[in-house]
Order: sequence, then structure tokens, then C-alpha cells
Amino acid sequence: MIRVITIDREYGSGGPDIAAKVAQRLGWKLWDRLLTEEIARLMACDCRVVEEREERKDPLRYRLFKAFMRGSFEGSLNAPRITMVDADCIRQSTERVVTTAAKTGNSVIVGRGSAYYLHGRPEVFHVFIYAPLEEKVRRLRTAGKSEAEAAELADTVDRDRAAYIKQYFGVEWPARDLYHLMLNSTLGDDRVVETILNSMASADKPSP
Repeated sequence: MIRVITIDREYGSGGPDIAAKVAQRLGWKLWDRLLTEEIARLMACDCRVVEEREERKDPLRYRLFKAFMRGSFEGSLNAPRITMVDADCIRQSTERVVTTAAKTGNSVIVGRGSAYYLHGRPEVFHVFIYAPLEEKVRRLRTAGKSEAEAAELADTVDRDRAAYIKQYFGVEWPARDLYHLMLNSTLGDDRVVETILNSMASADKPSP
């Protein structure tokens, strides 16, 4: 029986809004902002710190600093007092939160590698939401971004996500064979939500 839906998404495709509507229709818990908050709680840091680094590789200057601190005499002395809020730590905390949410069930989990952490579990249904660039720009402009900023974000955020998935899971993002359903959000959010729910219900039926 399907008890968890993961919704991965291209940036600007409307994935978070669609996930929220799916969760509302099912009466399930939405793990989007809540997931970030829980990761921040586990790491004892501000949510903004997690938001800046989740689903991204650490920048080169940060990786060099981390390597220096871990390899230096001073870094060894101070290691117990230093909390490195980096991609490795966030990934570990994310896996912990995602697997706990899946174990609890009745959860809609947005991105953060959740489809990869929960790959192969029969109780989990994986969805990917995408859209043409012009649609992503339109949605981002509606959210208050300028056209230039929207176009840049639609490109760079997904490039960061792809690099993150490649580094930690060794696959190209999106790994199409991982998802049960891939949908173009230009269909309209409500139609996409209906398709997800109908497809999940169909997948949940026992084979004849």
C-alpha cells in the first residue's frame, strides 16, 4: 500500500505548489518547508543556513576551507567545538529526516534527494514535475522575480541540483527510471494533481 509520495521538480515548475495540493487532497503531512526546519533543528542551526546549502554541492572556497580545517593542527584542536554546516552534514541529516517521514507514512516529500533515499520501497510513489523554460520563467515572474533573474535561477538552481545528485548518488538528474510518473506542469496544477492521485491509486491496486 502506497503511504508516501516523493515529488521531485525542476526549479520554477510549480512542484512545491502541486505537492501542497496533493498533500491537502490526501490529508497527508507535507514535508517541504517542514523538512528544512527539521534538518535545521537536528543541526542546531538557522533554517536560512540549510536553505542556502541543501541540494547543492559546497562551493570550492568552502570545500578548501573544510579541508584545511580538518587537516590543520588548529582544526584538530578545535574540531569538537566546530559544527561544519556543509553539504555532507546536511545530506546525512536529510536522509535521517526523509527515512523517518517515510517510516511514519502518510507523507508527501518534496525533493531533497528523497526519491533516491527511498528508491525501491514498494510503499513509495515517485513523481517528477518539469516544465519548459518559458513556463518556469512565467511562474517565477508571478512570484516576483524579474525576467532576467527568473531565467538565471531556472538554469542555475537545476544545475546545482544535478551536480548534487551526481556527487552523492552517482547518477544523472533526473534519473528517469527512478520515477513512476513524470508530468509537464503546463497541463495545469489541478490536472497534474488529479493525474498524480489517479496514477497512485492505479499503482496501488493489486495485480490481477
